[in-house]
Amino acid sequence: MDWAGAVLATVGLAGMTYGFTQAAELGFGAVSVWGTLLGGALAFAAFIAVQARGAQPMVPLRLFRSRTFSGSNALTLFLYAALGALTFFMPLHLVQIQGYRQEMAGLTFLPLGILLALMGRWSGGLVDRVGARLPLIVGPAAAGLGFLLFALPGLTAGEGDYWVTYFPASLVLGVGMGMTVAPLTTAVLGAAPPESAGIASGISNAVARTASVLAIAVLGALALVSFSSGLERRAAELGLSAETRAALREEARRLADAAVPAGLDAAAAETAQLAIKEAFVATFRVIAVICAGLAWLSALMAALLVEGGKAGGAGLTQT
Repeated sequence: MDWAGAVLATVGLAGMTYGFTQAAELGFGAVSVWGTLLGGALAFAAFIAVQARGAQPMVPLRLFRSRTFSGSNALTLFLYAALGALTFFMPLHLVQIQGYRQEMAGLTFLPLGILLALMGRWSGGLVDRVGARLPLIVGPAAAGLGFLLFALPGLTAGEGDYWVTYFPASLVLGVGMGMTVAPLTTAVLGAAPPESAGIASGISNAVARTASVLAIAVLGALALVSFSSGLERRAAELGLSAETRAALREEARRLADAAVPAGLDAAAAETAQLAIKEAFVATFRVIAVICAGLAWLSALMAALLVEGGKAGGAGLTQT
């Protein structure tokens, strides 16, 4: 076991995640925030040094000498960061803002799961015909379009509007991810020596999980800042009193769970609720657009780094 590498990787990820999670509430000037971010960064730097010099490293850096291996993992980092962030914020958006029942919010991504299952065999065969590079460009590009479609709806009538709002977005995202997953795994395994296939697969999956964790932490901090400023601005535009705006400012840290201040008359309470919903819709749109940008950045990584030609390797899928 590479105990030093395992400990340093854990400390680095924990420090970065905690720092970004607390930054929105405490500010980057807080000692606990910049201290943990700095500590996490130093732990990651030490991790790389240990991997470069260790006799049995958990992440052999020699694998990254392959452009395809490096490019595939960069693609994984950006694409799974986008997927992790969107699937974290989407249930909050649907249940607390759009009025979906929890079970229906859970079914929103069903087209994505179905398409991943149905397209795996087809996309694996596509690699045999055209290689991994083309699907790894087209798939993330299509996924980026799907993420962008999630940003289009405003306040909806609830579940009844699903088929014309979030279903097309989930469908396009499913097509993009279905085209990507099998070729991505094939590219990663094909770029590594046969004796390192297990390690290469482990690295790719670790990158995907790490990407989701860091994306939720970083974009969660961004969401708090965006929602707080948006709620303050919208409450002022709607003519709410200074006292109500101050109460809403305190509620903003709860994001979509922000509550209407007590003691308001019916009209003011309805206006405050509208301000909360509109501010979170605007925040969710920012998150979805960022996710689209990350997906398109992953397509660029494939175009620049993944080598062309047909790729070998196992047709395993990454879940």
